[in-house]
Amino acid sequence: MRFATRSPLSIRSMFFLLALVALVVGLLVNSLLFHGSSVHTAHASGSPATVYTSVTKGVIAPATITKISDASSTLDAGSALAKGGRHFRNSGQISAAAARVPGITATSIVSTTSGLLQNFNGVSSLDSAKTNFGAEFEPPDQGLCAGNGYVLEAVNSALTVYRNNGSVVEGPVNVNALYADGFKQFTSDPRCVYDKATHTWFAIILFINNANTRARTDIAVNTSGDPTTPWMVYRLDATDDGTKGTPNHAGCPCFGDQPHLGIDQENVYISTDEYSILGPQFNGSQIYALSKAQLIASAKVHFVHFDNLTIGGTQANVVEPAFVTDTANAEYFMNSLDPNLTFDNRLGVWALTNRQAVAKGGFPTLSSVVITSEPYGLPPGAIQQGASSLIDSGDDRMQQVQYIQGTLWGALATAVTIPNDPSERAGVAWFAVNPHLNGSGTVLGGAKIVNQNYVAASGNYLLYPAIQASPSGVVAMVMSLTGPTYFPSAVYTVLQNGHSNFGAVHIAAAGTGPYDPSATRWGDYSWITLSPNGKSFWMATEYVPPVSSQTTDGLRNWGTRVLQVSA
Repeated sequence: MRFATRSPLSIRSMFFLLALVALVVGLLVNSLLFHGSSVHTAHASGSPATVYTSVTKGVIAPATITKISDASSTLDAGSALAKGGRHFRNSGQISAAAARVPGITATSIVSTTSGLLQNFNGVSSLDSAKTNFGAEFEPPDQGLCAGNGYVLEAVNSALTVYRNNGSVVEGPVNVNALYADGFKQFTSDPRCVYDKATHTWFAIILFINNANTRARTDIAVNTSGDPTTPWMVYRLDATDDGTKGTPNHAGCPCFGDQPHLGIDQENVYISTDEYSILGPQFNGSQIYALSKAQLIASAKVHFVHFDNLTIGGTQANVVEPAFVTDTANAEYFMNSLDPNLTFDNRLGVWALTNRQAVAKGGFPTLSSVVITSEPYGLPPGAIQQGASSLIDSGDDRMQQVQYIQGTLWGALATAVTIPNDPSERAGVAWFAVNPHLNGSGTVLGGAKIVNQNYVAASGNYLLYPAIQASPSGVVAMVMSLTGPTYFPSAVYTVLQNGHSNFGAVHIAAAGTGPYDPSATRWGDYSWITLSPNGKSFWMATEYVPPVSSQTTDGLRNWGTRVLQVSA
């Protein structure tokens, strides 16, 4: 689930109602113990960074143990409305970027699949319907993680565990099984990561109760290395209405939309975008840091919560925490800055220092700077073969962030204007950024873009990119492709070490037909992760799969494709 709105002014124009009518079934939320007080943001003396001091801290205890194989519809009377009910953005406020992104060099589209090691169908609309009592919906917001010979893919509705060769170990099952939530409770936006340093799986998902009175982020942890064995589940309250020790924010009870996940050697990081459950209020990004060691130990876990975040003259929105591949002197984040949803050329870079304080019940330091980047703008709707309906190409938020060997990598969707192409298209803007701390190492001292460029295909559209780099310097991206002669397809592209831009777009799985013209949304994001040995990338993106993977009534026809590409 995601809202494209990025400012309080535009969110006030939105009205949405989340209808989840049901019997209340599920687990009680553990008490949160908060300490500290909120104050306004201040600027660091002698530093270009903004330092954020609106922060609280607390402790969460283990809630329950669950196992994926325990999934059974008989365990939950559940709600009358399956959890696939969705928030939808107000499409009336979206407009193209008016060709403001300058002309760029287009890349070729090829059917060759050099470097492709594995290529198989992932979770699909058919799996979604089977595991969710016949409910049919879109899009497949997905999490993908890989390690210890397993690949786990979770979408809003279903999850499957595979071996590296694509054979199914477990699933598809209702995604709520991973979090010990009732199988008809509302959840959305799962993400996961395998931490090779500790051989631990971490997974998160958004949860809203049936009464629309409380929300949380569920956190599941598996230390065995085998994701089919039991997981420990924690509950992080996101209601923020001043009860149960949470901060008292405008318009709450609220929920943390589309929780983003990051990790480093010290902590697990979650950022959300806070909306009122039933009202129009938008409270911007919320950033949480939780002790990784305490999560792994199944102990009481110390955490901190930063709120009242602003950057570049507006509320912070979609702040992506980094997956730290090696080691780092801070946890880093990036976000795009386009408060009017039109066009911008700025990026936000963030750092969280004194990370060890989290586990001790103390306060780390969060700071940010704004840097100038290549321009990017809201992408237009995408043409597809075989239908007059356009595919929603999303917005220009940062999609995924990685920190490796001193560099932050990020990518986003953008409008592009290609020479000799008469129409504006959807393409990709990508960035390589070197952040650095100040002399004392206490706050962010600055950040420098060391490489950036675009990926675009003349006459065609590239949707929802995800990017990762390898220790050898090879960088890969996965995304969807569509166009006048292409059904929605799964594609990838590679930036070779020593090159300045990505090569050809490779079609890994061609779409089999047009996307359902009555559907409202395409996937909110693709996903990519570096394998633990650093020698390959695991990827997942949305496409139109064979009919055998679509719902039997033909009303939903999305699917996902899982790829492994050599690094």
